Amino acid sequence: MTQPSSSDTFDFVVVANRLPVDRVVDSDGTTQWRTSPGGLVTAMEAVMRVTDGAWVGWAGEAGEAPDPFDDDDIHLHPVPLTAEEVRDYYEGFCNDTIWPIYHDVIVSAGFHREWWASYRRVNERFARAAAEVAAEGATVWVQDYQLQLVPQMLRDLRPDLRIGWFNHIPFPPVELFAQLPWRREILRGLMGADFLGFQRDDDAGNFRRSAARLTGVTQEGEVLTLTADDGRRVRAAAVPISVDSRQLDEMARTTSVQERAVELRHSLGDPECLILGIDRLDYTKGIRHRLKAYGELLDEGKVAPPQTTFVQIATPSRERVEAYRNLREQVEGTVGHLNGDHSPIGATAIHYIHRSHPRQDMAALFLAADVMLVTPLRDGMNLVAKEYVACQVDGGGALVLSEFTGAAEELHDAYLCNPHDIEGLKQTILRAMTDDEAEKRRRMESLRQVVLDSDVHTWSRTFLLALEHAPAEPPRDEHEPAVITDAEDTQEGR
Repeated sequence: MTQPSSSDTFDFVVVANRLPVDRVVDSDGTTQWRTSPGGLVTAMEAVMRVTDGAWVGWAGEAGEAPDPFDDDDIHLHPVPLTAEEVRDYYEGFCNDTIWPIYHDVIVSAGFHREWWASYRRVNERFARAAAEVAAEGATVWVQDYQLQLVPQMLRDLRPDLRIGWFNHIPFPPVELFAQLPWRREILRGLMGADFLGFQRDDDAGNFRRSAARLTGVTQEGEVLTLTADDGRRVRAAAVPISVDSRQLDEMARTTSVQERAVELRHSLGDPECLILGIDRLDYTKGIRHRLKAYGELLDEGKVAPPQTTFVQIATPSRERVEAYRNLREQVEGTVGHLNGDHSPIGATAIHYIHRSHPRQDMAALFLAADVMLVTPLRDGMNLVAKEYVACQVDGGGALVLSEFTGAAEELHDAYLCNPHDIEGLKQTILRAMTDDEAEKRRRMESLRQVVLDSDVHTWSRTFLLALEHAPAEPPRDEHEPAVITDAEDTQEGR
């Protein structure tokens, strides 16, 4: 880790709520920064290593931000948040206002003016930080729903910049979006970008319809014309994200991961069928619906331990938000009830784990699982589904996938389900368990082709190419935007 010059500016800037590293304090008190897991970090890594890149984001702790520093050839520019801003901007407006609205109002959204004021203030701070580190004519890529005001704020500060924004979560229909008291301000903030990327065509369409209906811009196909802004044109289109599928495939082929997969199955009693769920503990992920369906299968005797074992990993998430605390109580209560009713001595019906796991252990679990349950009520993409597929190097496994995920639009040969239909979900789980091996292998081969052919690096190249040419569509015969010259060769050569 090195300290950069305060005068450094960069040709490519990523702006995200979080930095791509986490601060870790060792037992001797030494502070280190370790790369965070996640698709966004992976996607940006290849781009930033072949460009003059900087990353603007929050370091994850309230209070004074660390000084800017360089980590593994990437400049990191921390943005501070106070404890009150963590409460009002992040836990409040981001996760108790925007998140519910953008996820079909599965739980009620809170509308508080002090949260909005904090959201505006923090977005302005991020915009100023990005303006400070961006070189003349730089490309700035803003990420996700936490920073929807940044594009226009940044354009006001630095009209010379090329600005893109990507939404990692769904964008709601106008009828839901219109509930936001600050709907026009958010839309105007977003339309400060030159190109806006979304996970699905429906999400991009929802945004364009909201903008046309609520702000009066004109729409022609994927392009919005801002008549009040000298006719500036903005393109909004789908650019679905993926995972580093090649890396996962390679990891799943290693001896250590394969041995760990065998070890995990043995520790679970070597069941005939191992069913797996891995999710953030979030009400959008459909964990309660999944448990209800599995509980009824247990009640009906259609599954039973030790022949069938269900492992549910629920990664801690937003534990200071009331809706998430309530969800944890409900999930853990349901698991306890089902285990009390159905676990014989020496076996457990449902293994519930509420903590994060190392990446290699996750790959081993994916490899070990016969059936993967990915059943969100609403999800922008769901990368767990793609990670599971990428790890099925032996061609086995079965993916049960909610039709309300972005992934379902690409992974057509998954066992698709409506998680609201408990009876239908039960039948889909049983089908995934009992289909003949040839059918399951046919499905998995098709899924792997999709996931391996379009990985996270393809996503980043596609987005940046679209940003480079916006508002026009990029030429069909181009493969690389100018900003990431030779990115593919560099990635393969590392």
